[in-house]
Amino acid sequence: MALSGFRINLRNVVKVRNLLILPLSPKWISTTSVSQKNIRSGVYKTTNNRSRPLTYEQAQKPHLIGVTKAWNSWNASNLDGEHKCLPETIWEDVFIRKFMTGTWHNLFVSEIIIKRRQNLIVVAGLVSRSVAARKMYFLLGYTEELLSNLLKRPVKIEIQTVNSKKDVFFKWI
Repeated sequence: MALSGFRINLRNVVKVRNLLILPLSPKWISTTSVSQKNIRSGVYKTTNNRSRPLTYEQAQKPHLIGVTKAWNSWNASNLDGEHKCLPETIWEDVFIRKFMTGTWHNLFVSEIIIKRRQNLIVVAGLVSRSVAARKMYFLLGYTEELLSNLLKRPVKIEIQTVNSKKDVFFKWI
């Protein structure tokens, strides 16, 4: 029996709903063991001794985004007729996040929130008070000026300071 130029051994044929005949070969079958891992998106696996801290945003369930938790990036690129600049918006968000984490090294204790209001980009987040106020003001002005020149639009940075990263933890799992 030949099917499109291939010879099929009748011992390796399986019928699927009496419509299709598929040849089975040991080369085509790949099996793996079943892993009992937590593969749900946005749900953190609990520890036995509750030693993993979560912030308020991390503690919220994914289906509550827009109800009790806001998005980390606010933009109007999803509106009708605004889809032309969507790739640029995504690139800018990634660039801003990487630039902020590199410039403010180990100072951000929360996620970086990016809000777009008309032509203005507002970057917000929580920063630890581990550096002097003079250095904090320098980083603030340096980041605003450099991002404004690179992105060709005004950038404003809104930061709030906390004593330590432990002040941001909402619950332990």
